[in-house]
Amino acid sequence: MNIKKMLCRHITGVPPSGIRKYFDLVNEMEDVISLGIGEPDFVTPWNIREEGIYSLEKGYTNYSSNAGAIELRREICRYMERRFNLKYSPEEEVLVTVGGSEAIDLAIRVLATNGDEVIIPEPSFVAYKGCTLFAGATPVPLRLKAENEFRIKREDLAKVITEKTKALILAYPNNPTGAIMQYDDYADLVDFLEDKEIMIISDELYAELTYEGHHVSIANFEQMKDRTIVINGFSKAFAMTGWRIGFACAHRDIMEQMKKIHQYAVMCAPTTAQYAAIEALKNSEDEVADMVKEYNRRRRLVLKGFHGIGLECFEPKGAFYVFPDIRKTGMTSDQFCERLLLEEKVLMVPGNAFGECGEGFVRATYATSTENLMEAIKRTGRFLSRI
Repeated sequence: MNIKKMLCRHITGVPPSGIRKYFDLVNEMEDVISLGIGEPDFVTPWNIREEGIYSLEKGYTNYSSNAGAIELRREICRYMERRFNLKYSPEEEVLVTVGGSEAIDLAIRVLATNGDEVIIPEPSFVAYKGCTLFAGATPVPLRLKAENEFRIKREDLAKVITEKTKALILAYPNNPTGAIMQYDDYADLVDFLEDKEIMIISDELYAELTYEGHHVSIANFEQMKDRTIVINGFSKAFAMTGWRIGFACAHRDIMEQMKKIHQYAVMCAPTTAQYAAIEALKNSEDEVADMVKEYNRRRRLVLKGFHGIGLECFEPKGAFYVFPDIRKTGMTSDQFCERLLLEEKVLMVPGNAFGECGEGFVRATYATSTENLMEAIKRTGRFLSRI
């Protein structure tokens, strides 16, 4: 039997993540400073870890309800209203998921299938395109521009909408660029989208990591709330990546279908992580604020450092990434990252891993220590002076 012929072509036809080969190279090298992995370098705050441990000691090791423990869903609703002025019903409009990634997959699958199109602003998180293809739908890139600070403009959006468009993905604060959308940016989009039959998937996992003003969601606009699936979670702001706990908020009709897939495929999010997440929402605002303050300090340090060595970079105002422009080096994004890694042992990620329009840029995370950042800037400066 030819096993490969037995596999689904719409799965085998999707290439692996463009980031993977660099991580594989790093595993074979010593003394590498990684600015590649989008993961907090902070340990989960102790009170959150302690609650997870305590839940195990108490024997809370059974399944929760499919949608997640009701106490957690209630805390999520209090959190969303308190922090982002968004109101949801814990019984009908919240689903606890295995990380934000499962929520993204579920949202795309309940909205789009064969013949449908999903607009994905790029550069973007690699999962959006893959999940769209796995659902059988067609990803349509919306190419964002550095001169617009990687924000979506209505005139650009209008060019990619067709009669097949089913959903638009929004991801702000953005991975990989660190861009944000402000109220006026969304207001212009809302005015344009209001009479169109297009659903919104708003990935807001980095919402707490907004450094100027307050995070704004397109769901804050009354006419868009029922048409928007808001995705959030605990991985980034609460330093809980390994706990695999996220959530989605949406209109009950949408949520009913997302819960159905979740019920059959996953059953429920990890129980221990759910108890830890309740503690995170109840008693960890100060810890989150401290981490955000430190990220902001590192953000300014990296911007100043990169500009000092001649690496151009627009100012990111969210998440924990910078997206430097390396076009003046004459190298492709892949060439730049490969040479920087092999010659100076600094890992950055090529911008084209996040979409074709990311070519000419690289992504670097500042979710690492000040010492690592200073040394990485020094090594990168040495590399630039040599080439």
